Parts: sequence; C-alpha cells; structure tokens
Amino acid sequence: MPDSIEQKIEELNQQLGVVRRERDELNNDAKAWAEKRNQLHEQIGELRTEIKSLKEKRDEINLQVQVLKAAREKARAQRKEKHEQIVKIREKMKILAQKKPPTKLKDLETEIQSLEWKIQTTSLPVKEEKVLVDQVQALETQRAVYKQLQDLKDTLLELEAEAKAFETQAKLKHEKLSQLAEQSQKFHEQLIEALNKVKGLKESADEAHQKHVELYQRADKTHENYVEILQQIKSLKEEQEKKEKEHYAKRAQELREEASKKAQEKMRRGEKLTWEEFKLLTQDEETTEH
Repeated sequence: MPDSIEQKIEELNQQLGVVRRERDELNNDAKAWAEKRNQLHEQIGELRTEIKSLKEKRDEINLQVQVLKAAREKARAQRKEKHEQIVKIREKMKILAQKKPPTKLKDLETEIQSLEWKIQTTSLPVKEEKVLVDQVQALETQRAVYKQLQDLKDTLLELEAEAKAFETQAKLKHEKLSQLAEQSQKFHEQLIEALNKVKGLKESADEAHQKHVELYQRADKTHENYVEILQQIKSLKEEQEKKEKEHYAKRAQELREEASKKAQEKMRRGEKLTWEEFKLLTQDEETTEH
C-alpha cells in the first residue's frame, strides 16, 4: 500500500475538515443575516401598522378641519351680513334723528291723550273739532318718528347681538381649528418619522438579505468543494483497495509458487508429500494442461 495514497487521503481529510467548518460557519452567518432580515421585516410591519393608524387619525382630523373651516367661514359671512344690516339701520336712524321733534316723547303722548280726551268728552263745533283732530294727527306723526327710532334701535340691538354671536362662533371655530391643525401637524410629523424609519429599516433589511444571499452562495460553493473532496477521498480509497487486492493476490501467488517449488523438490527427493502439497501440485498440473 503506497504511502503517498495514505498521505494524500490524510491531507484531504484535513482539508475536508477545514472546508466543512468554513461551510458551516458560512451557513450559520447566512442564517444569522436571514434572522436579522426577518426581524427588520417584523419591525417594518409594525411601523406600517402604526403608519396606517397615523394616516387615519391625521385624515380624520383634516376632515374635521375642513368642516370647521366651512363653519367658520359661514359664521364670518353671517357676521358680515349682520354688520352690513347694522350699517344700514344706523344710516336710517341718522336720517330719522334729523326728523325727531324737539318735544319729548312723554310730553307728546301726554298732549295727544289730553287732546283725544277733549275731543271725546267735549261738544265742539265741527271746525274746532277738526282743528283738534289735525293737531292730534300732527302729534301722531311726530310720535311715529320716535316709534320708528325705537324699532330701529331694537332691531339694531338684535342685529348687534346676532353679529356678536356669529363673531364668537367664528372665533371658537378658529380656536378649535388651531388646536386640530396642531394635532394634525404632530400626527404628520410622527408619520414622516415613521416613514423615514421604514426607509432606513428597509435599506438595512435589503442589505441583510443581500449578505444572506452572498453567504449562502459562498456556502453552496464551499459545499460543492466539500463534495468534490469527498469524491477524491472515495476515489483514492477505491484505488487503495484495488492496489491492496493486487498486492495480496501477487503475494498469494508468490507464496503458492514457492510452496509448489518446495513440493516438487520433495517429490524429486522421493520424500512423502502432505495432502496440501499434493493438492497444490495437482492444481498446478491442471493449470498447465489448460
């Protein structure tokens, strides 16, 4: 059995151990990167759920903002409308104020009551009664100015109260809008932050996947080398076994020839042969004849 084959097998077995360890380390590293990638994907999934929730909250607030904006603008428009009416009422009051009689309303009403009482209770000539009726009518006209002014004042107060109410509504809507806009901005900032995190995690996950693939490919090539070395060892062992068989067959033949030679010499000397020696010589003769 040649020492070179045994030595070669030993060297290949050592090399096989090195390659196996390298392959296993590569597979373990590839597995570790795959686990890291999967963990990153889980984090990305959690963040995407959070992003969906943030979007829903932000969109819900934005919808409320739109509704409040419409309500605020409506209140402002109604306040403007009331203000325009107030301006018109004040203008009418200004004109009526110029027509207001010098006599106080209370005095006018006292004088009207006195004249009406006189007309109802006193028998007057038609001409005098007409004079009194005309006086009452004139006083009624003056009192009507006061009534119109009072009606305008009442309307003015009502319009001012409504305008103030609409102004308050608009102010409250605006304050609520500011609060919601601030909340929406916070949700939006959180959303952007989460999206940036997803981007960063995705890059890391892609990098981890790429390293996993690279290591897996290297492990696969190393395994091919491992299989190749195994095949070499197998071939060498087969060669070794073949040479061992040839060696033992040759040695057996040499021993048989030596024994046969010794038996022939004994036979020539007339010595008695053993059964094994006789059988060996008989086989040699049969082999020679064939």
